Amino acid sequence: MRIATYNVEWFNNLFDDDGNLLADTGWSGRQDVKRFEQIEALGIVFTALDADSVMIIEAPDHNHRRATVPALRSFARDMGLRAREAIVGFQNHTQQEIALLYDPDVITPVHDPQGPQTGKKGLQDAPRFDGVFRWDLDVDAAPELIRFSKPPLELAVTRPDGTAFRMIGVHAKSKAPHGARGRAEVMRMSIANRRKQLAQCIWLRQRVEAHLIQGEPLIVLGDFNDGPGLDEYEKLFGRSGVEIVLGTDQQDPALRLYDPHVDQALRGRLNAPPVTARFYIQHEKRFLSALLDYVMVSPDLAAKAPDWRIWHPFDDPGCYRTPELREALLTASDHFPVTMDIDL
Repeated sequence: MRIATYNVEWFNNLFDDDGNLLADTGWSGRQDVKRFEQIEALGIVFTALDADSVMIIEAPDHNHRRATVPALRSFARDMGLRAREAIVGFQNHTQQEIALLYDPDVITPVHDPQGPQTGKKGLQDAPRFDGVFRWDLDVDAAPELIRFSKPPLELAVTRPDGTAFRMIGVHAKSKAPHGARGRAEVMRMSIANRRKQLAQCIWLRQRVEAHLIQGEPLIVLGDFNDGPGLDEYEKLFGRSGVEIVLGTDQQDPALRLYDPHVDQALRGRLNAPPVTARFYIQHEKRFLSALLDYVMVSPDLAAKAPDWRIWHPFDDPGCYRTPELREALLTASDHFPVTMDIDL
């Protein structure tokens, strides 16, 4: 099987309210990219991936006017993809849905949220992801109430031969300090937002650990907007949210998730870390590269020796030597797909 995660920037802008593609000359939302250009590029990328399932981050909207699943079905039909069915979980209120596009001949996913539902007061022990998590962020003995703006997508997945595993799609996001005035307020808001993101990762880690204790094969994948050595706040908090979810501090290997790209990033500053995203910094007139997207697996799946790949237009030789694919990856999104090939 090939399992992928892909953050598609401004995917929603490529559809009308009925879920049909807008292959016209209107602007896509990506810098200097027309809608038809991004659609064509995405078609090339998704065709090249030929994945059995793609966890799409920033999928088309799901609200009172639009629906994610019909839009993704329309995209798959127009592009001739075998991954032609889609599933979405809890609706979020910030756009940028989390959805799985998949081949129904290969897998059958079911939205299967875990954990107890909560009221406004929340719970401290792994509540359902559309609920409220109580956690003391600033060590003042007064727990804050944490919510996911984009609740993770929890799926129970089966294959025709009866093989079963679980998937959790994630889009963790630490808000920028909008409205801050002056350096001190920027610092204060940034720290508060990062604390909240780390609390969300602790919440997710509780769920991960429950699955690992039960011995369930598990794949956690998506965009964490975080990773080892990503920014100065990691020194303040001791570790990144990604390391929390992986359980890198766990003494028992059975309770750790694995992603080889995190291992590479943790080896030190003298080694070039893997990269899954590339952003243009306008005021600095340069590109910023970062490792933000992951496919993490439980120890039983890691033992099957999966093959991970970042479809980077410059760092991956196969992508670089294929000009059409290389240019498509640059046009399609500011993130690049990550795939894992595994024999289940």
